[in-house]
Amino acid sequence: MKQIILFIICLLFGFNMLCAQPKFEVRAAWLTTAYGMDWPRTKIRSTADIKKQKQELITILDQLQEAHINTILFQARTRGEVFYKSNIEPFDSELTGKKNDNPGYDPLAFVIEECHKRGMECHAWLIAIPLGNQNHVRSLGNSSVTKKRPSICVNYNRQYFLNPGHPETKVYLMSIVDEIIKNYDIDGIHFDYLRYPERATRFPDQKEYRQYGKGLSLDQWRKESITAIVRHVYQNVKAKKPWVKVSTSPVGKLKDTPRYSSKGWNAHDVVHQDVNQWLKEGIQDQIYPMMYFRGNNFFPFALDWQERSNERQVIPGLGIYFLDPREGNWTLDEVERQLFFLRNHKLNGQAFYRTEFLINNTKDVFTLIKDEFYDYPALQPPMPWLKTDAPLPPQNLNAQYVNRGYLQLNWTPSLSAKEETVYYVVYGSNEYPVDCSKAQHIIAQRIPNEEYIYAPITPWEAVRFFAVTTIDRYGNESEPTQLSPTLYNDWWR
Repeated sequence: MKQIILFIICLLFGFNMLCAQPKFEVRAAWLTTAYGMDWPRTKIRSTADIKKQKQELITILDQLQEAHINTILFQARTRGEVFYKSNIEPFDSELTGKKNDNPGYDPLAFVIEECHKRGMECHAWLIAIPLGNQNHVRSLGNSSVTKKRPSICVNYNRQYFLNPGHPETKVYLMSIVDEIIKNYDIDGIHFDYLRYPERATRFPDQKEYRQYGKGLSLDQWRKESITAIVRHVYQNVKAKKPWVKVSTSPVGKLKDTPRYSSKGWNAHDVVHQDVNQWLKEGIQDQIYPMMYFRGNNFFPFALDWQERSNERQVIPGLGIYFLDPREGNWTLDEVERQLFFLRNHKLNGQAFYRTEFLINNTKDVFTLIKDEFYDYPALQPPMPWLKTDAPLPPQNLNAQYVNRGYLQLNWTPSLSAKEETVYYVVYGSNEYPVDCSKAQHIIAQRIPNEEYIYAPITPWEAVRFFAVTTIDRYGNESEPTQLSPTLYNDWWR
C-alpha cells in the first residue's frame, strides 16, 4: 500500500523528487522546554542529575542527527523564565523543580556546543509577549518582569503579558536578545507568540493607544506596534552579528486568500501580525508559519506564504503532533503529502512540532523522514540579501591512513578565515571529480578545523574520492578543492 501511495504522489508531483533531494534545505525541529514537554525530564537535585539531564539532551540530538535534521529551535525563554545564565530573567524551574534556582550549568551553552558538534545550527526560541498566569507570575516573586518593569506589563483575562504598544517593550525584548547574541555562539533568534492574544478587543492598551496612536485605527496601530518590535530587534541584531538569523513563527495563515477562507483564524486579522509587511520591509531572514492544518487549510496557504516571501526563507511548521491519537489521529499520508508538496514547490524547508513526536516515531513519521525524505544531509540555504561573496576554497587537500578503514583528510585553511569565521564541508563519491552539487555526496558539514577523519561503517559504504569546500556563516560556499586521484584512488584495503 505504501508503495502505491508513493507512486500516486510521484505522478502528481514529479518523479525526480525522490531521487534528487535538495542540497540546501532547512530541516528544523522545535525542541520544547516549557513544562518539560520535550526536555528536560530529569530535575536536578545533585551533580549526578546534571549529567543525566545533559545525557537526555545528547540522546535527543543524536536521534535528530540520524535523520539529518540540521536546525534545532531550542526553547531558551518560556514565560518570563530562561534556560541560560541571565542577568535579566531567572532560570526556568523545569531544570531543578524550584523557582529561581541555579541548575549548576548553562543549558543554552551546552545545547549550542552539542548542536555544532553535529553540524547543526542552534536557534534560541523565545516566547515573546505572554508572561504566564497569575499563579506563575506570583511564584517568580521579585525576579518577575512584572515586578522589575511593571510599566510594560498588563493583566488581561487573568494572564500577564508584555504590552506590545508600550515603546519600552521592544527595548526590553532586545535586551534579552542582546544578552544571548553577546554571550553565546547562537545561529539564530526565533520569536514565538510575537503577537496580541486572540481576538483581544479589550486588551488593556487604551492608554498607550491614546498616547502613541497617531491617528491610526486601533487595529492598524496594534499591527504597527508588533512590526516596530520586529524591526527594532532585526536592525539591532544585524548591527551586532549580521549572520545571526532572525525569524518568527506566525499564525499559519496570513489572511484569507482569493479562493480559500482562513475560517476566522489568521495572523493579520486576529492577532495583529502584519507578516506581509515584515517580508516586504526585509526585517525577517526566515519565517516558520505554524501550519498545523491539512488539506485545503494547508496547501493554498503554503503557496500564499511563498508568493509573499520577498525571497526570504519560508519554512512551514508541520503539526506532526496531530498524528498522536490523543491529539488528532492523523494518518501518516497527511504529513507525507505536505512534505512532497513543499519540496515540489521549492519552499526552503520544513520544521516539525514537536520533537517528542518525531523521535518517538509516532505512526512511523521518523522512519518516513529518515528513509524517504532526508536520505542525505542538507546544507543551510544561503542568505544573499545579507552577503553574496563566497569565501575562498581551502588549499592543499591531502590524506593519509591512520588505521585500517580510517582516512585522515587535511587541508590548508581558506585565506578567508583571516577575515571571517568559516567552516568546511567534506564531500565524497566514487567518481572523480566529486560532484559537489549533489546532496548525496555530502559526508560532513560545519567542520571548524582543517582536518576530518573519514571512517565508513563498512567497506561497501566507503568512497574513493574526496573534495572540501569552505562555507561562511551566511551559507555562501566556495568552489571545491579536490583530492588528487593519484594519491588515494583506492584507499580502502
